[in-house]
Amino acid sequence: MNLNLQDKVIIVTGGAKGIGEGISRVLAAEGAVVVIVGRAEADNQAAVAQIEEAGGRAVGIVAELTQPDDCRRAVADTLAQFGRIDGLVNNAGVNDGVSLENGDYESFIASLHKNLVHYYLMAHHALPALKASKGSIVNIGSKVAETGQGNTSAYAAANGGRNALTREWAVELLPYSIRVNCLVVAESWTPLYAKWIKTLPNPDETLAKITAKIPLEHRMTTTEEIANMVAFLLSDRSSHTTGQLIHVDGGYTHLDRAIS
Repeated sequence: MNLNLQDKVIIVTGGAKGIGEGISRVLAAEGAVVVIVGRAEADNQAAVAQIEEAGGRAVGIVAELTQPDDCRRAVADTLAQFGRIDGLVNNAGVNDGVSLENGDYESFIASLHKNLVHYYLMAHHALPALKASKGSIVNIGSKVAETGQGNTSAYAAANGGRNALTREWAVELLPYSIRVNCLVVAESWTPLYAKWIKTLPNPDETLAKITAKIPLEHRMTTTEEIANMVAFLLSDRSSHTTGQLIHVDGGYTHLDRAIS
């Protein structure tokens, strides 16, 4: 299926690593011009180089998204280079383990800036361009908002906010034909996930227990599988889909895991 993404300019925050890198790769393969926004220039450029080697188009913009002015500048730099924005993928964030029992005000608020506030700011600054293009927004979320995880209050709150903003923006932006959806991730293997699992006692045994509870094929969702759905949601092939929380998770969140 041709997704009609050729020459569309799409911003992907955190687009150089993990799920974001998978999204950037798939969008570039569909012919989009990918604007990778992230804090590390070396990571951004490595992702750009891989995309270009595969025949795609991408640029990197260095921005620390916890800083409001960097969010504004990232959008302004995109418009200065390309004159338009056709899509925004809010993806950057980290499950930083700020718990109720051992967290504090400063770490809780800092986590919201890492995981939620820049979702609002990037959409706010990109909105005039998205109005002009009748573009689309995809927020990347986590099942933690629905299932809980333990010891990660701030990340759970941020993801609840991502879900709520998806629905709120879908309503607010109806007059402009801007569609807003959220792709909810459960267990997906990324370098960050690999780093986290190694911090646990008996990491191999823990990983086996996790994958055994994923109903479909007892395996983790690949970043490419997530990216394929993101590309579809950004495209006009999903032209009447908005305000949806779409789970690409092998049934982890909603199916009875006892069936496996």
